[in-house]
Order: sequence, then C-alpha cells, then structure tokens
Amino acid sequence: MNKVILMGRLTRDPEVRYSQGDNPTAVARYTLAVDRRFRRNNDGDQSADFIGCVAFGRSAEFAEKYFRQGLKVIVTGRIQTGSYTNRDGQKVYTTDVVVEDQEFAESKSVSDANAGSFRAAAPSPAPAPVSDAGDGFMNIPDGIDEELPFN
Repeated sequence: MNKVILMGRLTRDPEVRYSQGDNPTAVARYTLAVDRRFRRNNDGDQSADFIGCVAFGRSAEFAEKYFRQGLKVIVTGRIQTGSYTNRDGQKVYTTDVVVEDQEFAESKSVSDANAGSFRAAAPSPAPAPVSDAGDGFMNIPDGIDEELPFN
C-alpha cells in the first residue's frame, strides 16, 4: 500500500502550469514544510522536511486559487519516484507526493496569526477561501456562485 498523509505549511505559492493538447489539464507543484516529531539538536531547534507535492486537474486549480505561502494544509496521496537525465548528462532522481486530497488545516484567522512571520511582506491578492465563525462551521466567502470551495 502506498499512502501518505502530511500536515505542513506551504513554503511558497503553488506553481501551476497547464498541459498541452486538446484538453489542457492543470498541474500544480508546491512544497510543504513538515515539522519533524523530534528536535535535531539539543539546542531546541525544530527541524523540518521539505516535501514536494504535485496535484492535477481540479485539485491543481483549487491549489492555484486558494493556497498561499505559509498556509497550513493537510495532504493525502501517494509517493511517486522517477528519474531523468539533465542537460549535463547526469541522472537525477525525483520523489514527489501525488496529491489525492488536500484541505485546510486551520481557519483563516489562525492561519494569518500563525503564518504572518512565515509569509512574505506583501498581502495575498486572492480572497480568503474560508473563515471560522466560531461555532464549528465555516463561512462561505462572497462571490462564489458556481461551486463550493471544497471537494
């Protein structure tokens, strides 16, 4: 069985490209900083792994629209390895998590408070996907007419 569950923060905004052909498909790539359970040194520094993720289709479009640097997300998927030969003739090995499901791990207000130092100084141009109403339910942002912001 090949199943991965990760929770971490995006190191930067997702990079989205579209495949060529009659039916272009969105492909989003992003990196999650996932804290390790144990500290690396005795000095108390928290260490993290930086894990590459790739999402396709509607998941990629969702990431493009709502995911921003510093946002804490939960990703489930599978590990996929590959290799290619670079321009220098050297073989390069890759390991990515192919995203099957992705969701927010915290409310927008908590995310803004916790990730403020993690994000770049410029504010995010995208509207907030959800906000916490304090009663356990999320508020749907204004302007979403065609579909809800989740799978």
